[in-house]
Amino acid sequence: MFSHVMLGAKDIEASKAFYDATFQAIGGKPGFADDNGRIIYMHGGGLFMLTKPIDGAPACHANGGTIGFAMASPEQADAWHAAGIAAGGTTCEDPPGVREASFGKLYLAYMRDPAGNKLCGLYRVA
Repeated sequence: MFSHVMLGAKDIEASKAFYDATFQAIGGKPGFADDNGRIIYMHGGGLFMLTKPIDGAPACHANGGTIGFAMASPEQADAWHAAGIAAGGTTCEDPPGVREASFGKLYLAYMRDPAGNKLCGLYRVA
């Protein structure tokens, strides 16, 4: 359904350091800049990109929005979360752990990136 996700960043270098750390914690590679200064990550067939807003207005997070990243295990979700916190992210919601949902048990780890975007590391518990 999705081809890519693009987020605005207030500070491209701080955001790149954060996402380099979190993606490397789950087997990804550091991002690279294109000719327009956007940072691009390619992993698992998807694209994740960072940019300064092209309209010149300040970057801001989506109120009520969350971007979820699929994790291979609870341990991978924990490593992703720890790497993000160490790289300038802030924890939010409850601590990482199992939660019951109408469609089964989920292991969830939430945090915000340096620009305030809400992220979730999600592992579906069998």
